[in-house]
Amino acid sequence: MSSPAQPSCTPLGDGLVLRSLASPFDAAEAERLAIFNAAVHQDERVAEVTRGLTLYYPDSRPEYWLIVEDTTTGQIVSSLCLIPWTWHYADVTLRSGEMGIVGTLPDYRRRGLVRALDRRFKSLLNEGGFHLSHIQGIPYFYRQLGYEYALPLEGGWHLRLDQVPDKAVALAGRSCFRRATPDDVPALARLYDEAAHHLDISAPRDECTWRFLLEHEPLTAHASETWLLLDQDGKPCGYWRVARFGFGEGLIVDEASWLSLDAAKAVLGKVKAQAGEGGKPFIRLSAPDSNPLVAVGRAWGAQNAGRYAWQIHVPDAVRLLRQIAPVLERRLAASFLAGSTRVVCLDLYREQIVLHLSEGKVTRVERSSAGDVEGAACLALPPNLLAPLVFGWRGRAALAAAYPDVSTWGDAELFADVLFPPMTAFLQTQY
Repeated sequence: MSSPAQPSCTPLGDGLVLRSLASPFDAAEAERLAIFNAAVHQDERVAEVTRGLTLYYPDSRPEYWLIVEDTTTGQIVSSLCLIPWTWHYADVTLRSGEMGIVGTLPDYRRRGLVRALDRRFKSLLNEGGFHLSHIQGIPYFYRQLGYEYALPLEGGWHLRLDQVPDKAVALAGRSCFRRATPDDVPALARLYDEAAHHLDISAPRDECTWRFLLEHEPLTAHASETWLLLDQDGKPCGYWRVARFGFGEGLIVDEASWLSLDAAKAVLGKVKAQAGEGGKPFIRLSAPDSNPLVAVGRAWGAQNAGRYAWQIHVPDAVRLLRQIAPVLERRLAASFLAGSTRVVCLDLYREQIVLHLSEGKVTRVERSSAGDVEGAACLALPPNLLAPLVFGWRGRAALAAAYPDVSTWGDAELFADVLFPPMTAFLQTQY
């Protein structure tokens, strides 16, 4: 566990000061920030989420909430926050700092305030030893801050109500359902872990986070209702979550456990009834494509509505690659490159990252500034493309087809394809 970061306070000129919230959280200051966020985003829901994250979210810390304040008026004029996540990359744990709730008052825009906040944000990432950062941000803007699209986000499949067959509705009628309560947290945690096991990249959710989602539902991002499917003994054997807020007119199922075929049909029969009761014209299945609920919906004719994507920034490539080295070694061991002794260079143009392999083991990961590493298998790619490659969003061949500045020499093509294959990934919301 990293030590607490020191609260920041940096003059920006013209009476503007960049600082973090007071530690411990001051309820009045948190409320002032919530009101600011609602005003700048023109959405009272953003205030509710700010309250939930500052006051109740298990991993929130005051130094992770950054504001720019106009000292001449005492007004908050710009802000963003770092929301800590844990990811599973295969069986390796990664720490990610989501950049969230970014906003600036109109009269203060185009003055470099978000860039100033971003510099402090990236300092927090390095001080805290984070391996990556991710954001749900608007198109293009965050590329300017070193982010690149690299994991699927929301969207999904549209299932019309008439596409859910009567047999599924009848099956739902013979099944038992109820809303989840905090007493169900152990069962929900078990079911969540079972579903995440089917993904290469996921975000583990502990019991504290489950309690936050259930006990403070109105203050969470989507205010999702959590529903349970019960077995013959009345015990939870499956769940799904219905978001009250989100894009589009459909009923959004943004999460579901791993279900048997009959259980998935019964749940969709129940969801059809929920959509009808809520006046929703269709069901949007926003769970991972591999989830049984999505698979059954697709078999019934659900239409692909596409997905947006998480944007990812890697603050320190060496730190990330060292952390995932055990996964890289297993990939080598399972391939025709097993036992290789080789130097593999990732030329990111601004820096070179060198992986030293000895008999299939990653013995060192280091930076090199001495130009080409003699005799190395070298893959050149722009630094923003490291995230899509490492997280399996786009393989080496796909990146090379789209970007002329992605190239290989030596036998780097072989090593790149083995070390960084496609991965199945989906991040369920933690708040």
